[in-house]
Amino acid sequence: MKHVRLIRHGESAANAGEASLDHATIPLTPKGVGQASLVAGSFAQAPDLIVASPFSRAQATAMQTVAAFPSVPFEIWPIQEFTYLEPARCINTTVAQRRDWVETYWAKADPAFTDGEGAESFLDFISRAQSFLDRLAEHPAQDIVAYSHGQFINAVAWLIERKPLGIDGGAMVDWREYEIANHVPNCDGYLLSKDPNEAGWRVSR
Repeated sequence: MKHVRLIRHGESAANAGEASLDHATIPLTPKGVGQASLVAGSFAQAPDLIVASPFSRAQATAMQTVAAFPSVPFEIWPIQEFTYLEPARCINTTVAQRRDWVETYWAKADPAFTDGEGAESFLDFISRAQSFLDRLAEHPAQDIVAYSHGQFINAVAWLIERKPLGIDGGAMVDWREYEIANHVPNCDGYLLSKDPNEAGWRVSR
């Protein structure tokens, strides 16, 4: 049986209400560092593989586990957060200041829409989540921990639980409702499991 602990990063400066310069380089707060340390101490045994997204807050969270198990391979995979707003216009803004832009984006419900340079479409985002599941299934490691982000984690869980036949506007609305209903706290997440004799994944909270 393959097991994957899919964990959200520790509290970031943006989570704490601070303005951020860039979506990819938001640092952890001291509280977030403490949360990451608690996660690292929660392992009963070393995993076979430690994975993190390219974003600094996920890597900083993962580093606590890497330090606890220095002989375990560590890899960067494209499991970063969904950047659906154009990064340039989000510089030095807070979550609260971006709220109207967020609501406008989701009201559009166009999975092919790209907000601007450096942003990705909902189709691209879900494709990344599916590629992650495919890569996990093919990887020889049986016990994996992956440090990612709330929306990405819920994209993975949504694919497993809802099994969408296509990614249209209705699917986009469904995922948004799913994500809001299943908020992932910092340094919390889901356990994915896959029986080698079964095609699909299972997810537990």
